[in-house]
Amino acid sequence: MLVSVAIPTYQRGTVLLETIESLQSLVPTSLEVIVVDQTAKHEAKIEQALTELYEKHIIRWYRLDKPSITHAMNVALQQARGEIVLFVDDDIIPRSDLVAAHKTAHAKSDLVAGQVLQPGEVLSPLQPDEKLFRFNTTESRYISEFIGCNFSVKREKALAIGGFDENFLGAAFNYEAEFASRFIKHFGPILFEPKASLRHLRIQRGGTRAHGHHLRTAKPTHSVGAYYYFLKVRPHHWWQQALWRPFRSVRTRHHLSHPWWIIPSLLAEVSGFFWALKLLAAGPKYLESSETSPSEVLPSCEL
Repeated sequence: MLVSVAIPTYQRGTVLLETIESLQSLVPTSLEVIVVDQTAKHEAKIEQALTELYEKHIIRWYRLDKPSITHAMNVALQQARGEIVLFVDDDIIPRSDLVAAHKTAHAKSDLVAGQVLQPGEVLSPLQPDEKLFRFNTTESRYISEFIGCNFSVKREKALAIGGFDENFLGAAFNYEAEFASRFIKHFGPILFEPKASLRHLRIQRGGTRAHGHHLRTAKPTHSVGAYYYFLKVRPHHWWQQALWRPFRSVRTRHHLSHPWWIIPSLLAEVSGFFWALKLLAAGPKYLESSETSPSEVLPSCEL
């Protein structure tokens, strides 16, 4: 089975090149690397380096007109040649057997969530009294969600359910949970495989952090996804979570020491809720209803 490694990227340069280089050293070598680039303009040296990687057929490079995490991931699904598509962030350090571990785990599940070590985290087994699952744990098990920076999916099955809902805009909060809920209904649970491990660097510039810090903005780009997920999927106690979210958003140490951010944060929550209602009324934007025009996937970046 060919594994296509997909890297959606936005406003990242040097760390993206480092991520691509680290992926090239992995085994097995029977993989392709797809870079879905949403950056309007790179520095000259980054542009040159990416162009050389493309011309040497080390990467397949797609340029999009505007940033959208879910649209970029759908482009990767459509363009991938592999039976398995492994999605990773553009700021990661993979373990040497990351790809091989994902590939092996697909004998047990069609969607595999890998281990993720965030900055400062170490490997830590789950304790019997823990209620929430942690992705830095060391035990394989079936779970109901995944983290977008390290998961793999059978391409045909992801396409069969419409790919990722492109109504998750901005920081696209909870797009993973929504996709997971649809996938599980059709194809069964997600397998967590700790051997498929990487370290997530969480670079402060670019990526979802290009939308600003969720504690210091009046824009709804961090809240709209949460409300859209509640309204569309309606998980257990969803209405209580939706009602509680605005209050929880300002019950932070940051707001205690910076109370002038309380009103902007509440405005972000309210506008995010009404934006989510509008998106819900319009209906989900799956692959069959999304547009991938020639102007978005540049022909010059096709192999």
